[in-house]
Amino acid sequence: MSGGGADPSKPWRVAADGLAVAVRLTPKSGRDSIDGVAEGADGAHLKARVRAVPEKGAANAALIAVFAKWLGVPKSTVALDAGGKSRLKSLRVSGDGTALAARLAARLAQDGS
Repeated sequence: MSGGGADPSKPWRVAADGLAVAVRLTPKSGRDSIDGVAEGADGAHLKARVRAVPEKGAANAALIAVFAKWLGVPKSTVALDAGGKSRLKSLRVSGDGTALAARLAARLAQDGS
């Protein structure tokens, strides 16, 4: 997610049609949650956990639901952009990218991440 002048320490990038968010998903977890930001060799990612198993898209659907609820946006505005069969995923949130980025940053600050 470090293209287009984006800050490599942030797991998101403002795009023309919304916001692109890099996520590292842990399926089959004990809870559904967004757990802040993790820095890795491949850049910053939002850490997410879901109880769903990674079969038939269940974990991806759960990720979209958990992320949308956490960010306070309708599920219909969130889509899996890349990484359908990988732990590292890219979500696309439709809308005003700048406003969505501010909302995401505020939510992370609220959670102490």
